[in-house]
Amino acid sequence: MTAYLLKRLAIALATLVLASMVVFAVLEILPGDPARLMLGMNASADQVELLRNQMGLDASLPWRYLHWAGGLLSLDFGRSYTYSVPVIDLVRERLAVSLPLALIALALSTIIAIPVGLFSASRRGRAGDTLAMGAAQLGVAVPNFWFALMLIYVFAVWLRLVPAGGFPGWSAGVWPALKSLLLPAVALALPQAAILARVTRSALIEVLNEDYIRTARAKGLPYRAVLWRHALRNAMIPVLTIIGLQFAFLLAGTIIIENVFYLPGLGRLVFQAITQRDLIVVESVVMLLVAAVIAVNLLVDLSYAIVDPRLRGRQ
Repeated sequence: MTAYLLKRLAIALATLVLASMVVFAVLEILPGDPARLMLGMNASADQVELLRNQMGLDASLPWRYLHWAGGLLSLDFGRSYTYSVPVIDLVRERLAVSLPLALIALALSTIIAIPVGLFSASRRGRAGDTLAMGAAQLGVAVPNFWFALMLIYVFAVWLRLVPAGGFPGWSAGVWPALKSLLLPAVALALPQAAILARVTRSALIEVLNEDYIRTARAKGLPYRAVLWRHALRNAMIPVLTIIGLQFAFLLAGTIIIENVFYLPGLGRLVFQAITQRDLIVVESVVMLLVAAVIAVNLLVDLSYAIVDPRLRGRQ
């Protein structure tokens, strides 16, 4: 297990270094001068050059990359060109919204999808399976911003149970903050639950056709026990893969939902930084998200070895 862990850690670190080079190179070749954009088109060349010097934009690309990458290692993400505050403060403030939102949405998605997948696989070809997979197909087809608008209309406008948007901050109390994240989390979770339910069903159907499942049934084990104790565990590898990918998406890909509910999360921060050509914010937040994706994939790889011990032997 130690060798397996070390190998995965080495791959994760190499991937992180390569990703940092790609992110820095791609953003640096984008058209537009941040100093010119900040000062406006009427600024003189001397003013632009002075600001470029203050921002470190006149240095060579290798030096700028090494300076930026070294800062990332010490959690010094630099200073935002637009907001004139440390990027780490912006990230910490926005992560306090995006991370709980992603975790709540992922928990809801998993809680909904696993039982639906089990139910559908155990009733393959029956009316319940058709109904469940039809609902899952609808969840995949309908965009999450439409779910968001419907949830706002029903629960915020009509029933007035939760706020329609905004985030009061955790200083206002845990419950008011969670209430403001509830509808966005549901809007994010429903399409992801539909995808995960279909994957769970397919993986379970494949496992249920294995010989050891028929042997367990022949020994007299109840079908529910076979389904939960034997089939589900052996079908978890593709399910865990999708869960890992979904967490990465929920953390990084919530720009539309954050705009619908007017949430000050990482998605809106990246969108605003791109429009304002605030490269240091974009580079730092993207690398943070890349690191989160790599960390989640590492945890998923380790969970493979826990779920299926045969993988440890192969390594």
